[in-house]
Amino acid sequence: MSDTTCPPVPRIGVGVILMRAGRVLLGERSGAHGAGSWALPGGHLEFGEGVEDCARRETLEETGLTLLNLRRGPWSNDIFEAEGRHYVTLFMLADAGPGEPQRLEPAKCRGWQWHEWSALPQPLFAPLATLVASGFRPA
Repeated sequence: MSDTTCPPVPRIGVGVILMRAGRVLLGERSGAHGAGSWALPGGHLEFGEGVEDCARRETLEETGLTLLNLRRGPWSNDIFEAEGRHYVTLFMLADAGPGEPQRLEPAKCRGWQWHEWSALPQPLFAPLATLVASGFRPA
């Protein structure tokens, strides 16, 4: 017998701090969740998927770029009150492989741009805003 009154549970997101020449890749989100904010490539961790595999998959699906020197980074814990969602976001750091980012999911992203960490566009998607507010700086 299943319990249909279970409360919502947190989801796991993976964000990729993708660097090239000292700049980070950000895309302007479109669609309902976080529309108009700037975010890293990334998405939901799928059942049975490793965090590194998720980072590679999501980045390739969204930008066409491959990841080099992939390594673990910090995490954030964010509640999206308006949407009734709770996410723990695991950040991965990587260097961008060859080529330029492509807008492969136009319904979800208005386009990709490289930015200096010290001059990020606003507003930032909540997990990235939490990361920046924590004082994190990519090495």
